[in-house]
Amino acid sequence: MFRCIRCHEPLPSDASLFGVRCDNCGGKVFYKEHPNVKKVLKAR
Repeated sequence: MFRCIRCHEPLPSDASLFGVRCDNCGGKVFYKEHPNVKKVLKAR
């Protein structure tokens, strides 16, 4: 999922990122949300 940098509103998943503007604030910069995943590694 992508979110707007300015207002943090989610971008609809069916939209392509080329030439897209935020419906809420008109921003053109988006970031991809990464899930909070805890990784456990074994020490050797």
